[in-house]
Amino acid sequence: MTLAQQVAAALGGRRIEAVVIGGSAGGVDAMLGLLPSLQPGFKPAVLCILHVPADRESRLAELFDARVALPVREARDKETIKPGIVYFAGSGYHLSVEQDRSFSLSCEEPVQYARPAIDILMESAASVYGPALAGILLTGANFDGAEGMCSIRERGGLTIVQDPEEAHASTMPQEAIRRCAPHLVLPLADIRAALPLLETP
Repeated sequence: MTLAQQVAAALGGRRIEAVVIGGSAGGVDAMLGLLPSLQPGFKPAVLCILHVPADRESRLAELFDARVALPVREARDKETIKPGIVYFAGSGYHLSVEQDRSFSLSCEEPVQYARPAIDILMESAASVYGPALAGILLTGANFDGAEGMCSIRERGGLTIVQDPEEAHASTMPQEAIRRCAPHLVLPLADIRAALPLLETP
């Protein structure tokens, strides 16, 4: 089965409106290997979260804006999520998706030692988008993201995990695979090729 056929089978007719991508150790390089595959006209919103130090201003949006064809910005509190834009979680705050499809920032306790936490963004996005959400979990050295991926799967969304064998840090993808049996486990090069395919005609 070709990659395109695998993705089509995993999609199962879903119409993806948002993609949430999480990573930790090695995640910046992994996302730099993914996001440049998106071309102008890609419709789903792309919500990205990497573990960044709380005491340091995040420069991720600036870094990726120079390398990605889509508009890239840091997510702002109360900002309405729009299609075709890549959003990054900033530092020091949890990022959530509200029912009106806007962002919310909060200072709740860290989850899995992280704030922003992947689980919080994925779980809130799953509750809003349901089957119209795709979740991608990349390299990482802790368990953050595993529960979030389970939430996406439980609410009918599509789940893709980086192959732990090639991840910079295998703990995060391994835990997601153990807990929720994602639809696809792929090497980074295949996730890069699959990402544009998530936009259904």
